[in-house]
Amino acid sequence: MSSHVQVASDYSRRYINRLGLWFFIISESTVFAALLWARLYLQGAMRPQHLNQTIGLAITSLLLLSSLTAYRAEAAHAAGRGLVRRRWLLMTLGLGLVFLAGVGVEWREAFQLFPPEGGFGSIFFIMTGMHAFHVLTGLLMIGLLLLSQRRGRMAEPEHWGTEAVVKYWHFIDVVWVFFYPAIYLIS
Repeated sequence: MSSHVQVASDYSRRYINRLGLWFFIISESTVFAALLWARLYLQGAMRPQHLNQTIGLAITSLLLLSSLTAYRAEAAHAAGRGLVRRRWLLMTLGLGLVFLAGVGVEWREAFQLFPPEGGFGSIFFIMTGMHAFHVLTGLLMIGLLLLSQRRGRMAEPEHWGTEAVVKYWHFIDVVWVFFYPAIYLIS
């Protein structure tokens, strides 16, 4: 009888965790939607012609590839393959760090081309900065997962931590799928 209650309790906890994560993602989506709306409302289809399209495409490609590696980490964890999971998480971490470095390179260049005080500059830095902050928090969570696994705290059958971080990571990628065209392609 107690094992049945434990199973029901575990199911309820996972359900509540997932529900809470979705509420968090929806609330964060409203912030990103407001930034996207502000960009389109304030600047319309205008964007500077000298915006570095190569960097934008490169960092977008890295972020989309990191979504694949994150998915592979979650699948490996669900299959009980902890070492494989670790490798995929490390690849996701590496791609995320390179993405942030690319944003940093782009910011250095963008400060010269369109200052943050201008119309496009202000919305560009707010949108990319807010997204970069969320990428950074995702990287910190991936780091915590790796640390937990290293310390032996990750039970293989239960992978809520991995699932939650990967869902958050996918959310970050989906946001960029909307931000990229709004920043780089509309003209």
